Amino acid sequence: MSNHLKNETSPYLLQHAENPVNWYPWCDEAFERAKKEDKPVFLSIGYSTCHWCHVMAHESFENRRTAEILNRRFVSVKVDREERPDIDSVYMSVCQAFTGNGGWPMSIFMTWDKKPFFAGTYFPVRPRYGMPGFSDLLYAVAEQWDRDRDKLLRSADQMIARLGRSESGSEKESGENLLLKAVQIFANSFDGTYGGFGEAPKFPVPHNLLFLTLYAKQSDCPRALDMVEKTLTQMRKGGIFDHIGYGFSRYSADKYFLAPHFEKMLYDNALLIMAYASVYGVTKNAFYLDTAEKTAQYVFREMTAPDGGFYSAQDADSEGVEGKYYTFTSTEILGVLGKEKGEPFADTFDITRDGNFEGANIPNLLKSDESDVDFGDEIRKLYSYRKKRFRLHLDDKILISWNSLMIAALSMLYRVSKNERYLQAAVRAGRFAEENLCEGINLYTSWRDKKRSEKSFLDDYAFYIAALTELYHSTLDKKYLEKAERLCKEAVKRYADDKNGGFYLSDAGGTELFMNPKESYDGAVPSGNSVMAYNFVRLYQLTEKEDYGRLAEEQLRYMSARAQEYPAGHSMFLLAKLLYDNPPEHVVIAVKSPSDLERVKERLPLLANVIVVSDSAEYPLLNDRTTFYVCKNHVCHAPVNTL
Repeated sequence: MSNHLKNETSPYLLQHAENPVNWYPWCDEAFERAKKEDKPVFLSIGYSTCHWCHVMAHESFENRRTAEILNRRFVSVKVDREERPDIDSVYMSVCQAFTGNGGWPMSIFMTWDKKPFFAGTYFPVRPRYGMPGFSDLLYAVAEQWDRDRDKLLRSADQMIARLGRSESGSEKESGENLLLKAVQIFANSFDGTYGGFGEAPKFPVPHNLLFLTLYAKQSDCPRALDMVEKTLTQMRKGGIFDHIGYGFSRYSADKYFLAPHFEKMLYDNALLIMAYASVYGVTKNAFYLDTAEKTAQYVFREMTAPDGGFYSAQDADSEGVEGKYYTFTSTEILGVLGKEKGEPFADTFDITRDGNFEGANIPNLLKSDESDVDFGDEIRKLYSYRKKRFRLHLDDKILISWNSLMIAALSMLYRVSKNERYLQAAVRAGRFAEENLCEGINLYTSWRDKKRSEKSFLDDYAFYIAALTELYHSTLDKKYLEKAERLCKEAVKRYADDKNGGFYLSDAGGTELFMNPKESYDGAVPSGNSVMAYNFVRLYQLTEKEDYGRLAEEQLRYMSARAQEYPAGHSMFLLAKLLYDNPPEHVVIAVKSPSDLERVKERLPLLANVIVVSDSAEYPLLNDRTTFYVCKNHVCHAPVNTL
């Protein structure tokens, strides 16, 4: 029996299309029905590769008794958080306010006019973990709706008022040194033994590493770079990196980076390519470049659509077991490789008879001094064997924001590796976005099954502008810069809060919810507000247009106020601030012939702001040859013919 999700394109919604729960997608019909039948709304938010979403689905949403309660007493709505970040953001704030934490699956109980009165995350089918059973909770909510609805409505009004106050907090800038404070916070939480920050679970948060890398370079701070290198080394050696198929899992469940949550997300791998490429650019240590390139190889093999876009995620579960796809017994290893090659491989990659993870083995190099050991033939055989053994669910929707991160990452990787393959893939993905997710200055959040979403959000514009800027840096083709400028103008028009500063997540005048968040905190991906600060700085330094300078100053001031309490949670903004305070070289190339440009393109510094012009009175050719005009630290040097 299909429900109202059967015609959706989201893989997450389609996973629930055959549930006995009479699910609706987020739509007017669902809320109108709730109003007409005088029922509360149960909103469930998740995504297709979420392990605990699967668990709750199997336990409760596929359970006919639970479905009967939901169908009789509620109107049930399913939302894919990756397609509707606005809904996810608003109700995540609600969930955190009610419970002190958040996550997915997210469970919200609310009125037909979208006012929440109770929230939580995963609820077990029966009481355990100190939580009520889901059916018991449904009965309790339904009974209170019928008998003491005023209390629920008061709770909803109080929650909305509370969130409204938090959204309109003070925006006054403090003179406190945010950069130093952030570095000190990272230093205080750094794990000098195992890498990473804080206790388990440990998330990569690559934008923190990007900030620390640039800070180390600009401030001559070896301590900052040491923290980055230790973390990147341990992650590459640990089980969070897939030594058989490459690429990184979402986070490590332990402090060693050994046992990951095995789900692989496009955004993590994009940001980690950036981090490893950036540190290679500073250190020239081939270990970091190799990691970035192997991660790109994973994306090309398993996350790339035939026409060039990038898929969203791979599941952690196979055959209902988390991590089963990625683990091996020692018997399997010896069976595939034979004793002669299998035993050295097992010794190096910590493969034992007893196992290092729930009786099986996660290949890793944490106990090996040979971090760059060559077992290429053995790894190829194990990869082929693993592909045939189990099947992973792939979330094959294509998101413009996450694709933009990968386009930017591959552009950066091209500039440090000089390998044209990465630039070609970035350009091809950009072409896919232009053809399927863009219509002039209008962007669309997602694409799947030849259908695109109807909405777009701040992050879509912010990340795509950054991707276009990176493509410009790698190609020096002005069409990318011009498109970035047009989209920047549109983003300001659509999302800017002209009165209080910053940018809303949804159109400034068009949200259907009771609040329109202005996200500034950098979570697993940087916030749209942080990335807009970065975009304004980069566009100002590239074009030298005063409008971008004004926008950069305003956004940096807004973000400075938001970052006062915990600057380490706003690292992408801090990176933008570093670039604004200490601009990279500004290079104008007066070109004699196009072939000259191709020869110098690969030798430009990673962050340099480069403009290409023809021979002119302002930038004449020196000695009738291609000429470089370089400025840094507010000083311009004499023109030269060699870079």
